[in-house]
Amino acid sequence: MNALVTGATKGIGRAIALRLAKSGYNLAVCARNEHDLQVFAQELSAYEVRVVYLATDCSDRDAVQRFCEYTATTLGEIDVLVNNAGAFLPGPILDEPEGNLSFQLLLNLNAAYYFSRYFGKVMRDRRSGYIFNICSVASKEYVKNAGSYSVTKAALLSLNHVLRQELAPYNVSVTAIIPGSTLTASWEGTEIPKEQFVQPEDIADTINTILNLSVGVNVDEVILRPRDFN
Repeated sequence: MNALVTGATKGIGRAIALRLAKSGYNLAVCARNEHDLQVFAQELSAYEVRVVYLATDCSDRDAVQRFCEYTATTLGEIDVLVNNAGAFLPGPILDEPEGNLSFQLLLNLNAAYYFSRYFGKVMRDRRSGYIFNICSVASKEYVKNAGSYSVTKAALLSLNHVLRQELAPYNVSVTAIIPGSTLTASWEGTEIPKEQFVQPEDIADTINTILNLSVGVNVDEVILRPRDFN
């Protein structure tokens, strides 16, 4: 089985890629930093799986296309696609810097759209596969100081629903993963105890569990919130 994880060298993407490697999946991973990818690929290879990677700016449509074609050539058909790459630029819509919305649309929405179109067609023809879209609680509700981010993540959740409906007749499963506050680099320096966050490994284990459910079930969405977050 082959899996592709975008934004794979840090946080949620890293945890997912490691969990899939432990489960025996060959992996295609991308991120922007070539050195980080090289180091992470060596770590993944310790699980005796095949790993291919390419430094990719997922906000760039041409770069996404290159990585898709590279993966198809070097690794083959993808069984599991995890659209994880994203960015959070804080600020209220009325006062945020010009370009906040445009950049987050490119990375939080467009990247998932193009990856899903490329590999979704293959999965449709093969009549099997899984697509996971890493959304956010901001996809479903107002989050203070996250105006444009919320808009783009809501759009990603909408894309997830459309893909699920279009691919369901072809035995392809599509799931939205919707985490609340998760302990990633964006919380670096916080004084909030680690135990009060969702952990990246929680999201990775959730995806692994879904992949091991019976073939006839589709998990539409999963919300993971901290039990008590202050």
